[in-house]
Amino acid sequence: MQSHETVRPLAGVKVIELAGLGPVPYAGQLLADMGAEVIAVARPGQPSKLVEDRGKRSVVMDLKKPAARDAILSLIESADILTEGYRPGVTERLGLGPDDCLAANARLVYARMTGWGQSGPLSQRAGHDINYIGLTGALHAMGRRDDVPIPPINLLGDYGAGSLFLVTGVLAALHRANHSGKGGALDIAIVDGAVSLFGMMMSMHASGNWTTERESNWLDGSRPYYRCYRCRDGGFVAVGALEPKFFAELLAGLTIDKTAYGEQLDLSKHAAQHKLLEEAFLQRSRDDWADHFESVDACVTPVLDFIEAARHPHLRARETFIQHSGVLQPNIAPRFNTFSSLGHPPPQTPMRGAQTRSVLQEIGLPASVVDELSTPAEASQQELDR
Repeated sequence: MQSHETVRPLAGVKVIELAGLGPVPYAGQLLADMGAEVIAVARPGQPSKLVEDRGKRSVVMDLKKPAARDAILSLIESADILTEGYRPGVTERLGLGPDDCLAANARLVYARMTGWGQSGPLSQRAGHDINYIGLTGALHAMGRRDDVPIPPINLLGDYGAGSLFLVTGVLAALHRANHSGKGGALDIAIVDGAVSLFGMMMSMHASGNWTTERESNWLDGSRPYYRCYRCRDGGFVAVGALEPKFFAELLAGLTIDKTAYGEQLDLSKHAAQHKLLEEAFLQRSRDDWADHFESVDACVTPVLDFIEAARHPHLRARETFIQHSGVLQPNIAPRFNTFSSLGHPPPQTPMRGAQTRSVLQEIGLPASVVDELSTPAEASQQELDR
């Protein structure tokens, strides 16, 4: 039996990742962080991803070669999961579609990640995170009321609505496959995930507590007690004093008289209250306010960039960030009380294609085929990704 310190929850699970753009590699990183053996198969010329490729074995092959197709099908025979992020129909043309792969391994979980989904009028269209969240209503809700919507970089679409739904889906399908012996294909679309994430707002809208107008709701920066404020040094603090007890601590910390401020939920007073709080926070620097509210439950915290965040005492104590291979990066999440991850940084990110030969030898391919597929080829110009 392996020691308590070295076993991770997905140890023994084998994943074949047909490497592409962000959401699929990040999902593979999460699976590798939790102990899965992830073999990332990249096209010639694709760059290595310093964080997303950590803990994986890297293979480079030109998937248009028949020998490469056969090698992938051989790898699939002993795999649990395959992930791919190409446009619908691409893997079928390569001879690596769901039917091909499930014929090689009936219990395989075949996860297809796209922006628009495998079906629908837009399924063959190009797109990126901003397009997917724009179409679903999510982007419309972000930003100032009288200005353009502000994209939340690609955290919401690619990684929230994409990668995390991919991981959730494959783990659920793997559980079923382990019990039934039958795998299958998953259609994971960022547009579907983005709408799913918006469910709470739809619920509030149905009860009359959410409007589609930007910066008009209690969680989108329109309320004085839930927004960011500029400080004297140009930094910002985040205020989330939703509940009355936290709001009372906020006013006390700012030495603002509650009667003079007015009722917290009185919409008619919010313009004046915004101005009052803006003027108050301009009296000190960001870090002064952070120190001032550090021991007070007023839900006031500094707004940090990720370099600063890595130095914050709380995140340092939890080892939320690590320095590994000379790169600042996130530690493993989530944490399992019965498994140890802290103190055991993820394995070094491999050189792209470093394990091509060893992986192909392990599946018993003839030396001539290993030599052919291990020889770097010219980068493919075919657009396979989303």
